[in-house]
Amino acid sequence: MKKILIKTALIAAAALPASCDLDINKNPNDATAEVVTPDLVLPVAVAALVYDQVYYYGRSTAAYLVGYQVPGEGIGGYGDVYTYNFTSKSFTGVWTETFACLRNFNTIIKTSEADPQYALYGGIARVLKAYCYHLLADAYGDVPYTEGLRGESNLSPAFDKDAAVYRALFTELDDAIAILKANKDKAGGNVLGLNANNDPVFGGDCLKWIQFANNIKLRLLVRSRGTSIDVNNFVKSAFAGISEEGFLTEDVLANPGYNASGQQNPYWTVYHSSVIGAIAYPALYYIASSYVLSFYDGTKLADAKRGALVYKGWPDVRHYQLGNQSGRPYTTGYTWYIGTGTGQNASDAAGILKSRSAPAPLFFAFETYFLLAEAALYDLDPAKAYTENAAKAYFENGIKASFDFLERVGAANSLPAGANPQGDAEAYIAANSMSPLANFDLAATREQKLEAIITQKYIASNILNSNEAWNEFRRTGYPAISGTGSRTTFASVQSSSPRADKLPVRLIYPQSEYNLNVNTPKLANSFSNPIFWDRE
Repeated sequence: MKKILIKTALIAAAALPASCDLDINKNPNDATAEVVTPDLVLPVAVAALVYDQVYYYGRSTAAYLVGYQVPGEGIGGYGDVYTYNFTSKSFTGVWTETFACLRNFNTIIKTSEADPQYALYGGIARVLKAYCYHLLADAYGDVPYTEGLRGESNLSPAFDKDAAVYRALFTELDDAIAILKANKDKAGGNVLGLNANNDPVFGGDCLKWIQFANNIKLRLLVRSRGTSIDVNNFVKSAFAGISEEGFLTEDVLANPGYNASGQQNPYWTVYHSSVIGAIAYPALYYIASSYVLSFYDGTKLADAKRGALVYKGWPDVRHYQLGNQSGRPYTTGYTWYIGTGTGQNASDAAGILKSRSAPAPLFFAFETYFLLAEAALYDLDPAKAYTENAAKAYFENGIKASFDFLERVGAANSLPAGANPQGDAEAYIAANSMSPLANFDLAATREQKLEAIITQKYIASNILNSNEAWNEFRRTGYPAISGTGSRTTFASVQSSSPRADKLPVRLIYPQSEYNLNVNTPKLANSFSNPIFWDRE
């Protein structure tokens, strides 16, 4: 049943507008709310969002920008990746595909406003609308939030300042939570309920949707801290207003019907092979950076357990430095797949690429714990007496959650007999007890503890959550980089950045926006106009 639903929804959603807000003519053949109801649109929109996060925000951009992957031998091009001379033609899918998702979520919201039976769908769509807009704001800064989804009523929407968008998203999330709370007990009466077919994330569990909304707030609040007195005051007050349901400390996983013959898990599609078994481009040509391996092979930290869970053939992992064209090694294929077999004959596995039909993570438990660790470290919540011990507990739980995710196997996403993520995390901390990056007690200052938190988030996010690693590096400067050596920096050796770290700070708006919207901010390059939370 689920497979049929997904296919039907994909056909229906294909008629929906694919960009943000600049459709000049109304197509009478476009899908309408009468034809494409929220129960059909939601699983498709979720599937698209997860794919976009893996491909556009990860594999095609941030995975290079933070040193998780580099092109190996046998592959050419990548000029703007190597130089960071991003233009309005670079990575345009980040913008256009996110707005495609936003149009679908907005369709659900509008339908729910006109037809209260879809109230729960509307609440969920508001949560995911906020999620999409914060992705855009983190990549581009100012975005058309207030006027951005009005369509033909406003063909040149104004751009809202990035900090203002962050604040507006709290209102959006508060509205979503209020809708979910008001209607969660009405399902089956005047309000249509949810199930695993039409809610591929939580199967209709409204409590978890409310907690997930709080997780998004947590990410936005922690990222905003320290930017100005005004913002800090807002962060404090907003923390005090977090709903009583609290945060979700489990992986947020989506499964809109992933299977081996049609719509696969997006990590598998991007980094392994197609449904017919054709090896994916990254599996053929991409290898690890020398920098990221230094957190596994003992150069900075020793992490053989996760090394073997992340990389094929550990410890014999092909690696190199971004932009270095001399002597690049070939990949041995499937760099981030630790199972057996190839193509359609590949086995289920632990690690990153678990199965063609495994659920795909949207938000990781390890990130929630590391965010809570930082919140505790900086005493952000005036309603709680956070202590250094609380920060340490969250920090260590974040490491444990990383092991827990990677040790889970296959489509069932289950821990095999004998698996012990808690024990493995404790053994990892003990093995690195002389490093303040793993031993929280050894980090003597608040800044050193922040470095430990963000560095461990970087390790846990490897390939899985590249975009968040890029955001956190721009915000904090961690993990630390220096010089030009392959083990000390992930910056490209061909970088044209005038910055000390030799990195870009943002993406450039697509040319389509410049062509159609006179309000699109003019940008000289990718090295200036940082996002409001950027450390510089």
